[in-house]
Amino acid sequence: MNDDDVKRILADKPWMTLLTYGGNDYVGIIQNIDDTITTIYDYGSLKTPEQKLAFLELAEVWWMESNRLVPINVFLRVEWALFRPTLKTLNSKDVDIKLGPYLSLKEMSIRKTKRRSITLVRKLY
Repeated sequence: MNDDDVKRILADKPWMTLLTYGGNDYVGIIQNIDDTITTIYDYGSLKTPEQKLAFLELAEVWWMESNRLVPINVFLRVEWALFRPTLKTLNSKDVDIKLGPYLSLKEMSIRKTKRRSITLVRKLY
């Protein structure tokens, strides 16, 4: 993909991520990032226009209908199986995320939920 294609895709699609690894740029959807491994569905490795269109349509469904904390392959389990061959596994220490969102299941598990307690007080007159 050339730079114009990348800029056009990233401008319209907030769910796409641009990252650099080993001197190569990758555009796609990050499945997960942790301390050792980054996995990304590489949009650039899609061969046909039909695959690219299906990738973008399903990604938009995931972005709009999920809470964005669940990986796309879990949210769209059956539909997304077509894109399993585009999954790239990269060494996290060499990954540089240039633009776009990323999902980390590790961070999600660390986040603490706030618990609220309600105390009911009865007034006696």
